[in-house]
Amino acid sequence: MARRPGSVLFACNFNAVRSPMAEGLAKHLFGDMIYVDSAGVRQGSVDGFAVASLAEIGLDISQHNAKTFDDLEDSSFDLVISLTPEAQHKAVELTRTMAVELEYWPTLDPTGVDGNREVVMEAFRQVRDDLHRRILARFGED
Repeated sequence: MARRPGSVLFACNFNAVRSPMAEGLAKHLFGDMIYVDSAGVRQGSVDGFAVASLAEIGLDISQHNAKTFDDLEDSSFDLVISLTPEAQHKAVELTRTMAVELEYWPTLDPTGVDGNREVVMEAFRQVRDDLHRRILARFGED
C-alpha cells in the first residue's frame, strides 16, 4: 500500500463527471486528512447525473465549480490521479519538472451510455461505486 499523500488532485476531461465525483467522495472520506481538489483538461460544468448519483449516498456536489488545470490556485500536489487518457497526458506534461506522484485510474465515461434515465443512472452509480472502492483502497490505511 502506498503512503497517504497530503494533497491529491483528481483529473478528467471536463471536470464535470468523474473528477468531481472522486473529489466529493475523497473529501467525504478523507477531507480531514488530505487536501483534495479536481480539474479538467477543458472547461465544463458539473453533470446533473453525477450530482444525482452522489446525492443518493448523501453527498452534495451540486455547487461544484468546474475548473481546468490552468484555473488551479496551487499546482503543488503530492499526487495527481488521472481518470482519463487525455487527463493523464496533460498531467504528465504539466508535472514533468515537479516532484509529484502520478497514478492513472482508467474510469468509464458514463455520459456515453444510451438508454432511459435508469440505465444512465446505473452507469453513474457504477462509476461512483468504483471510485469509492479505489479511493478507500488507496487512502484507507496509512
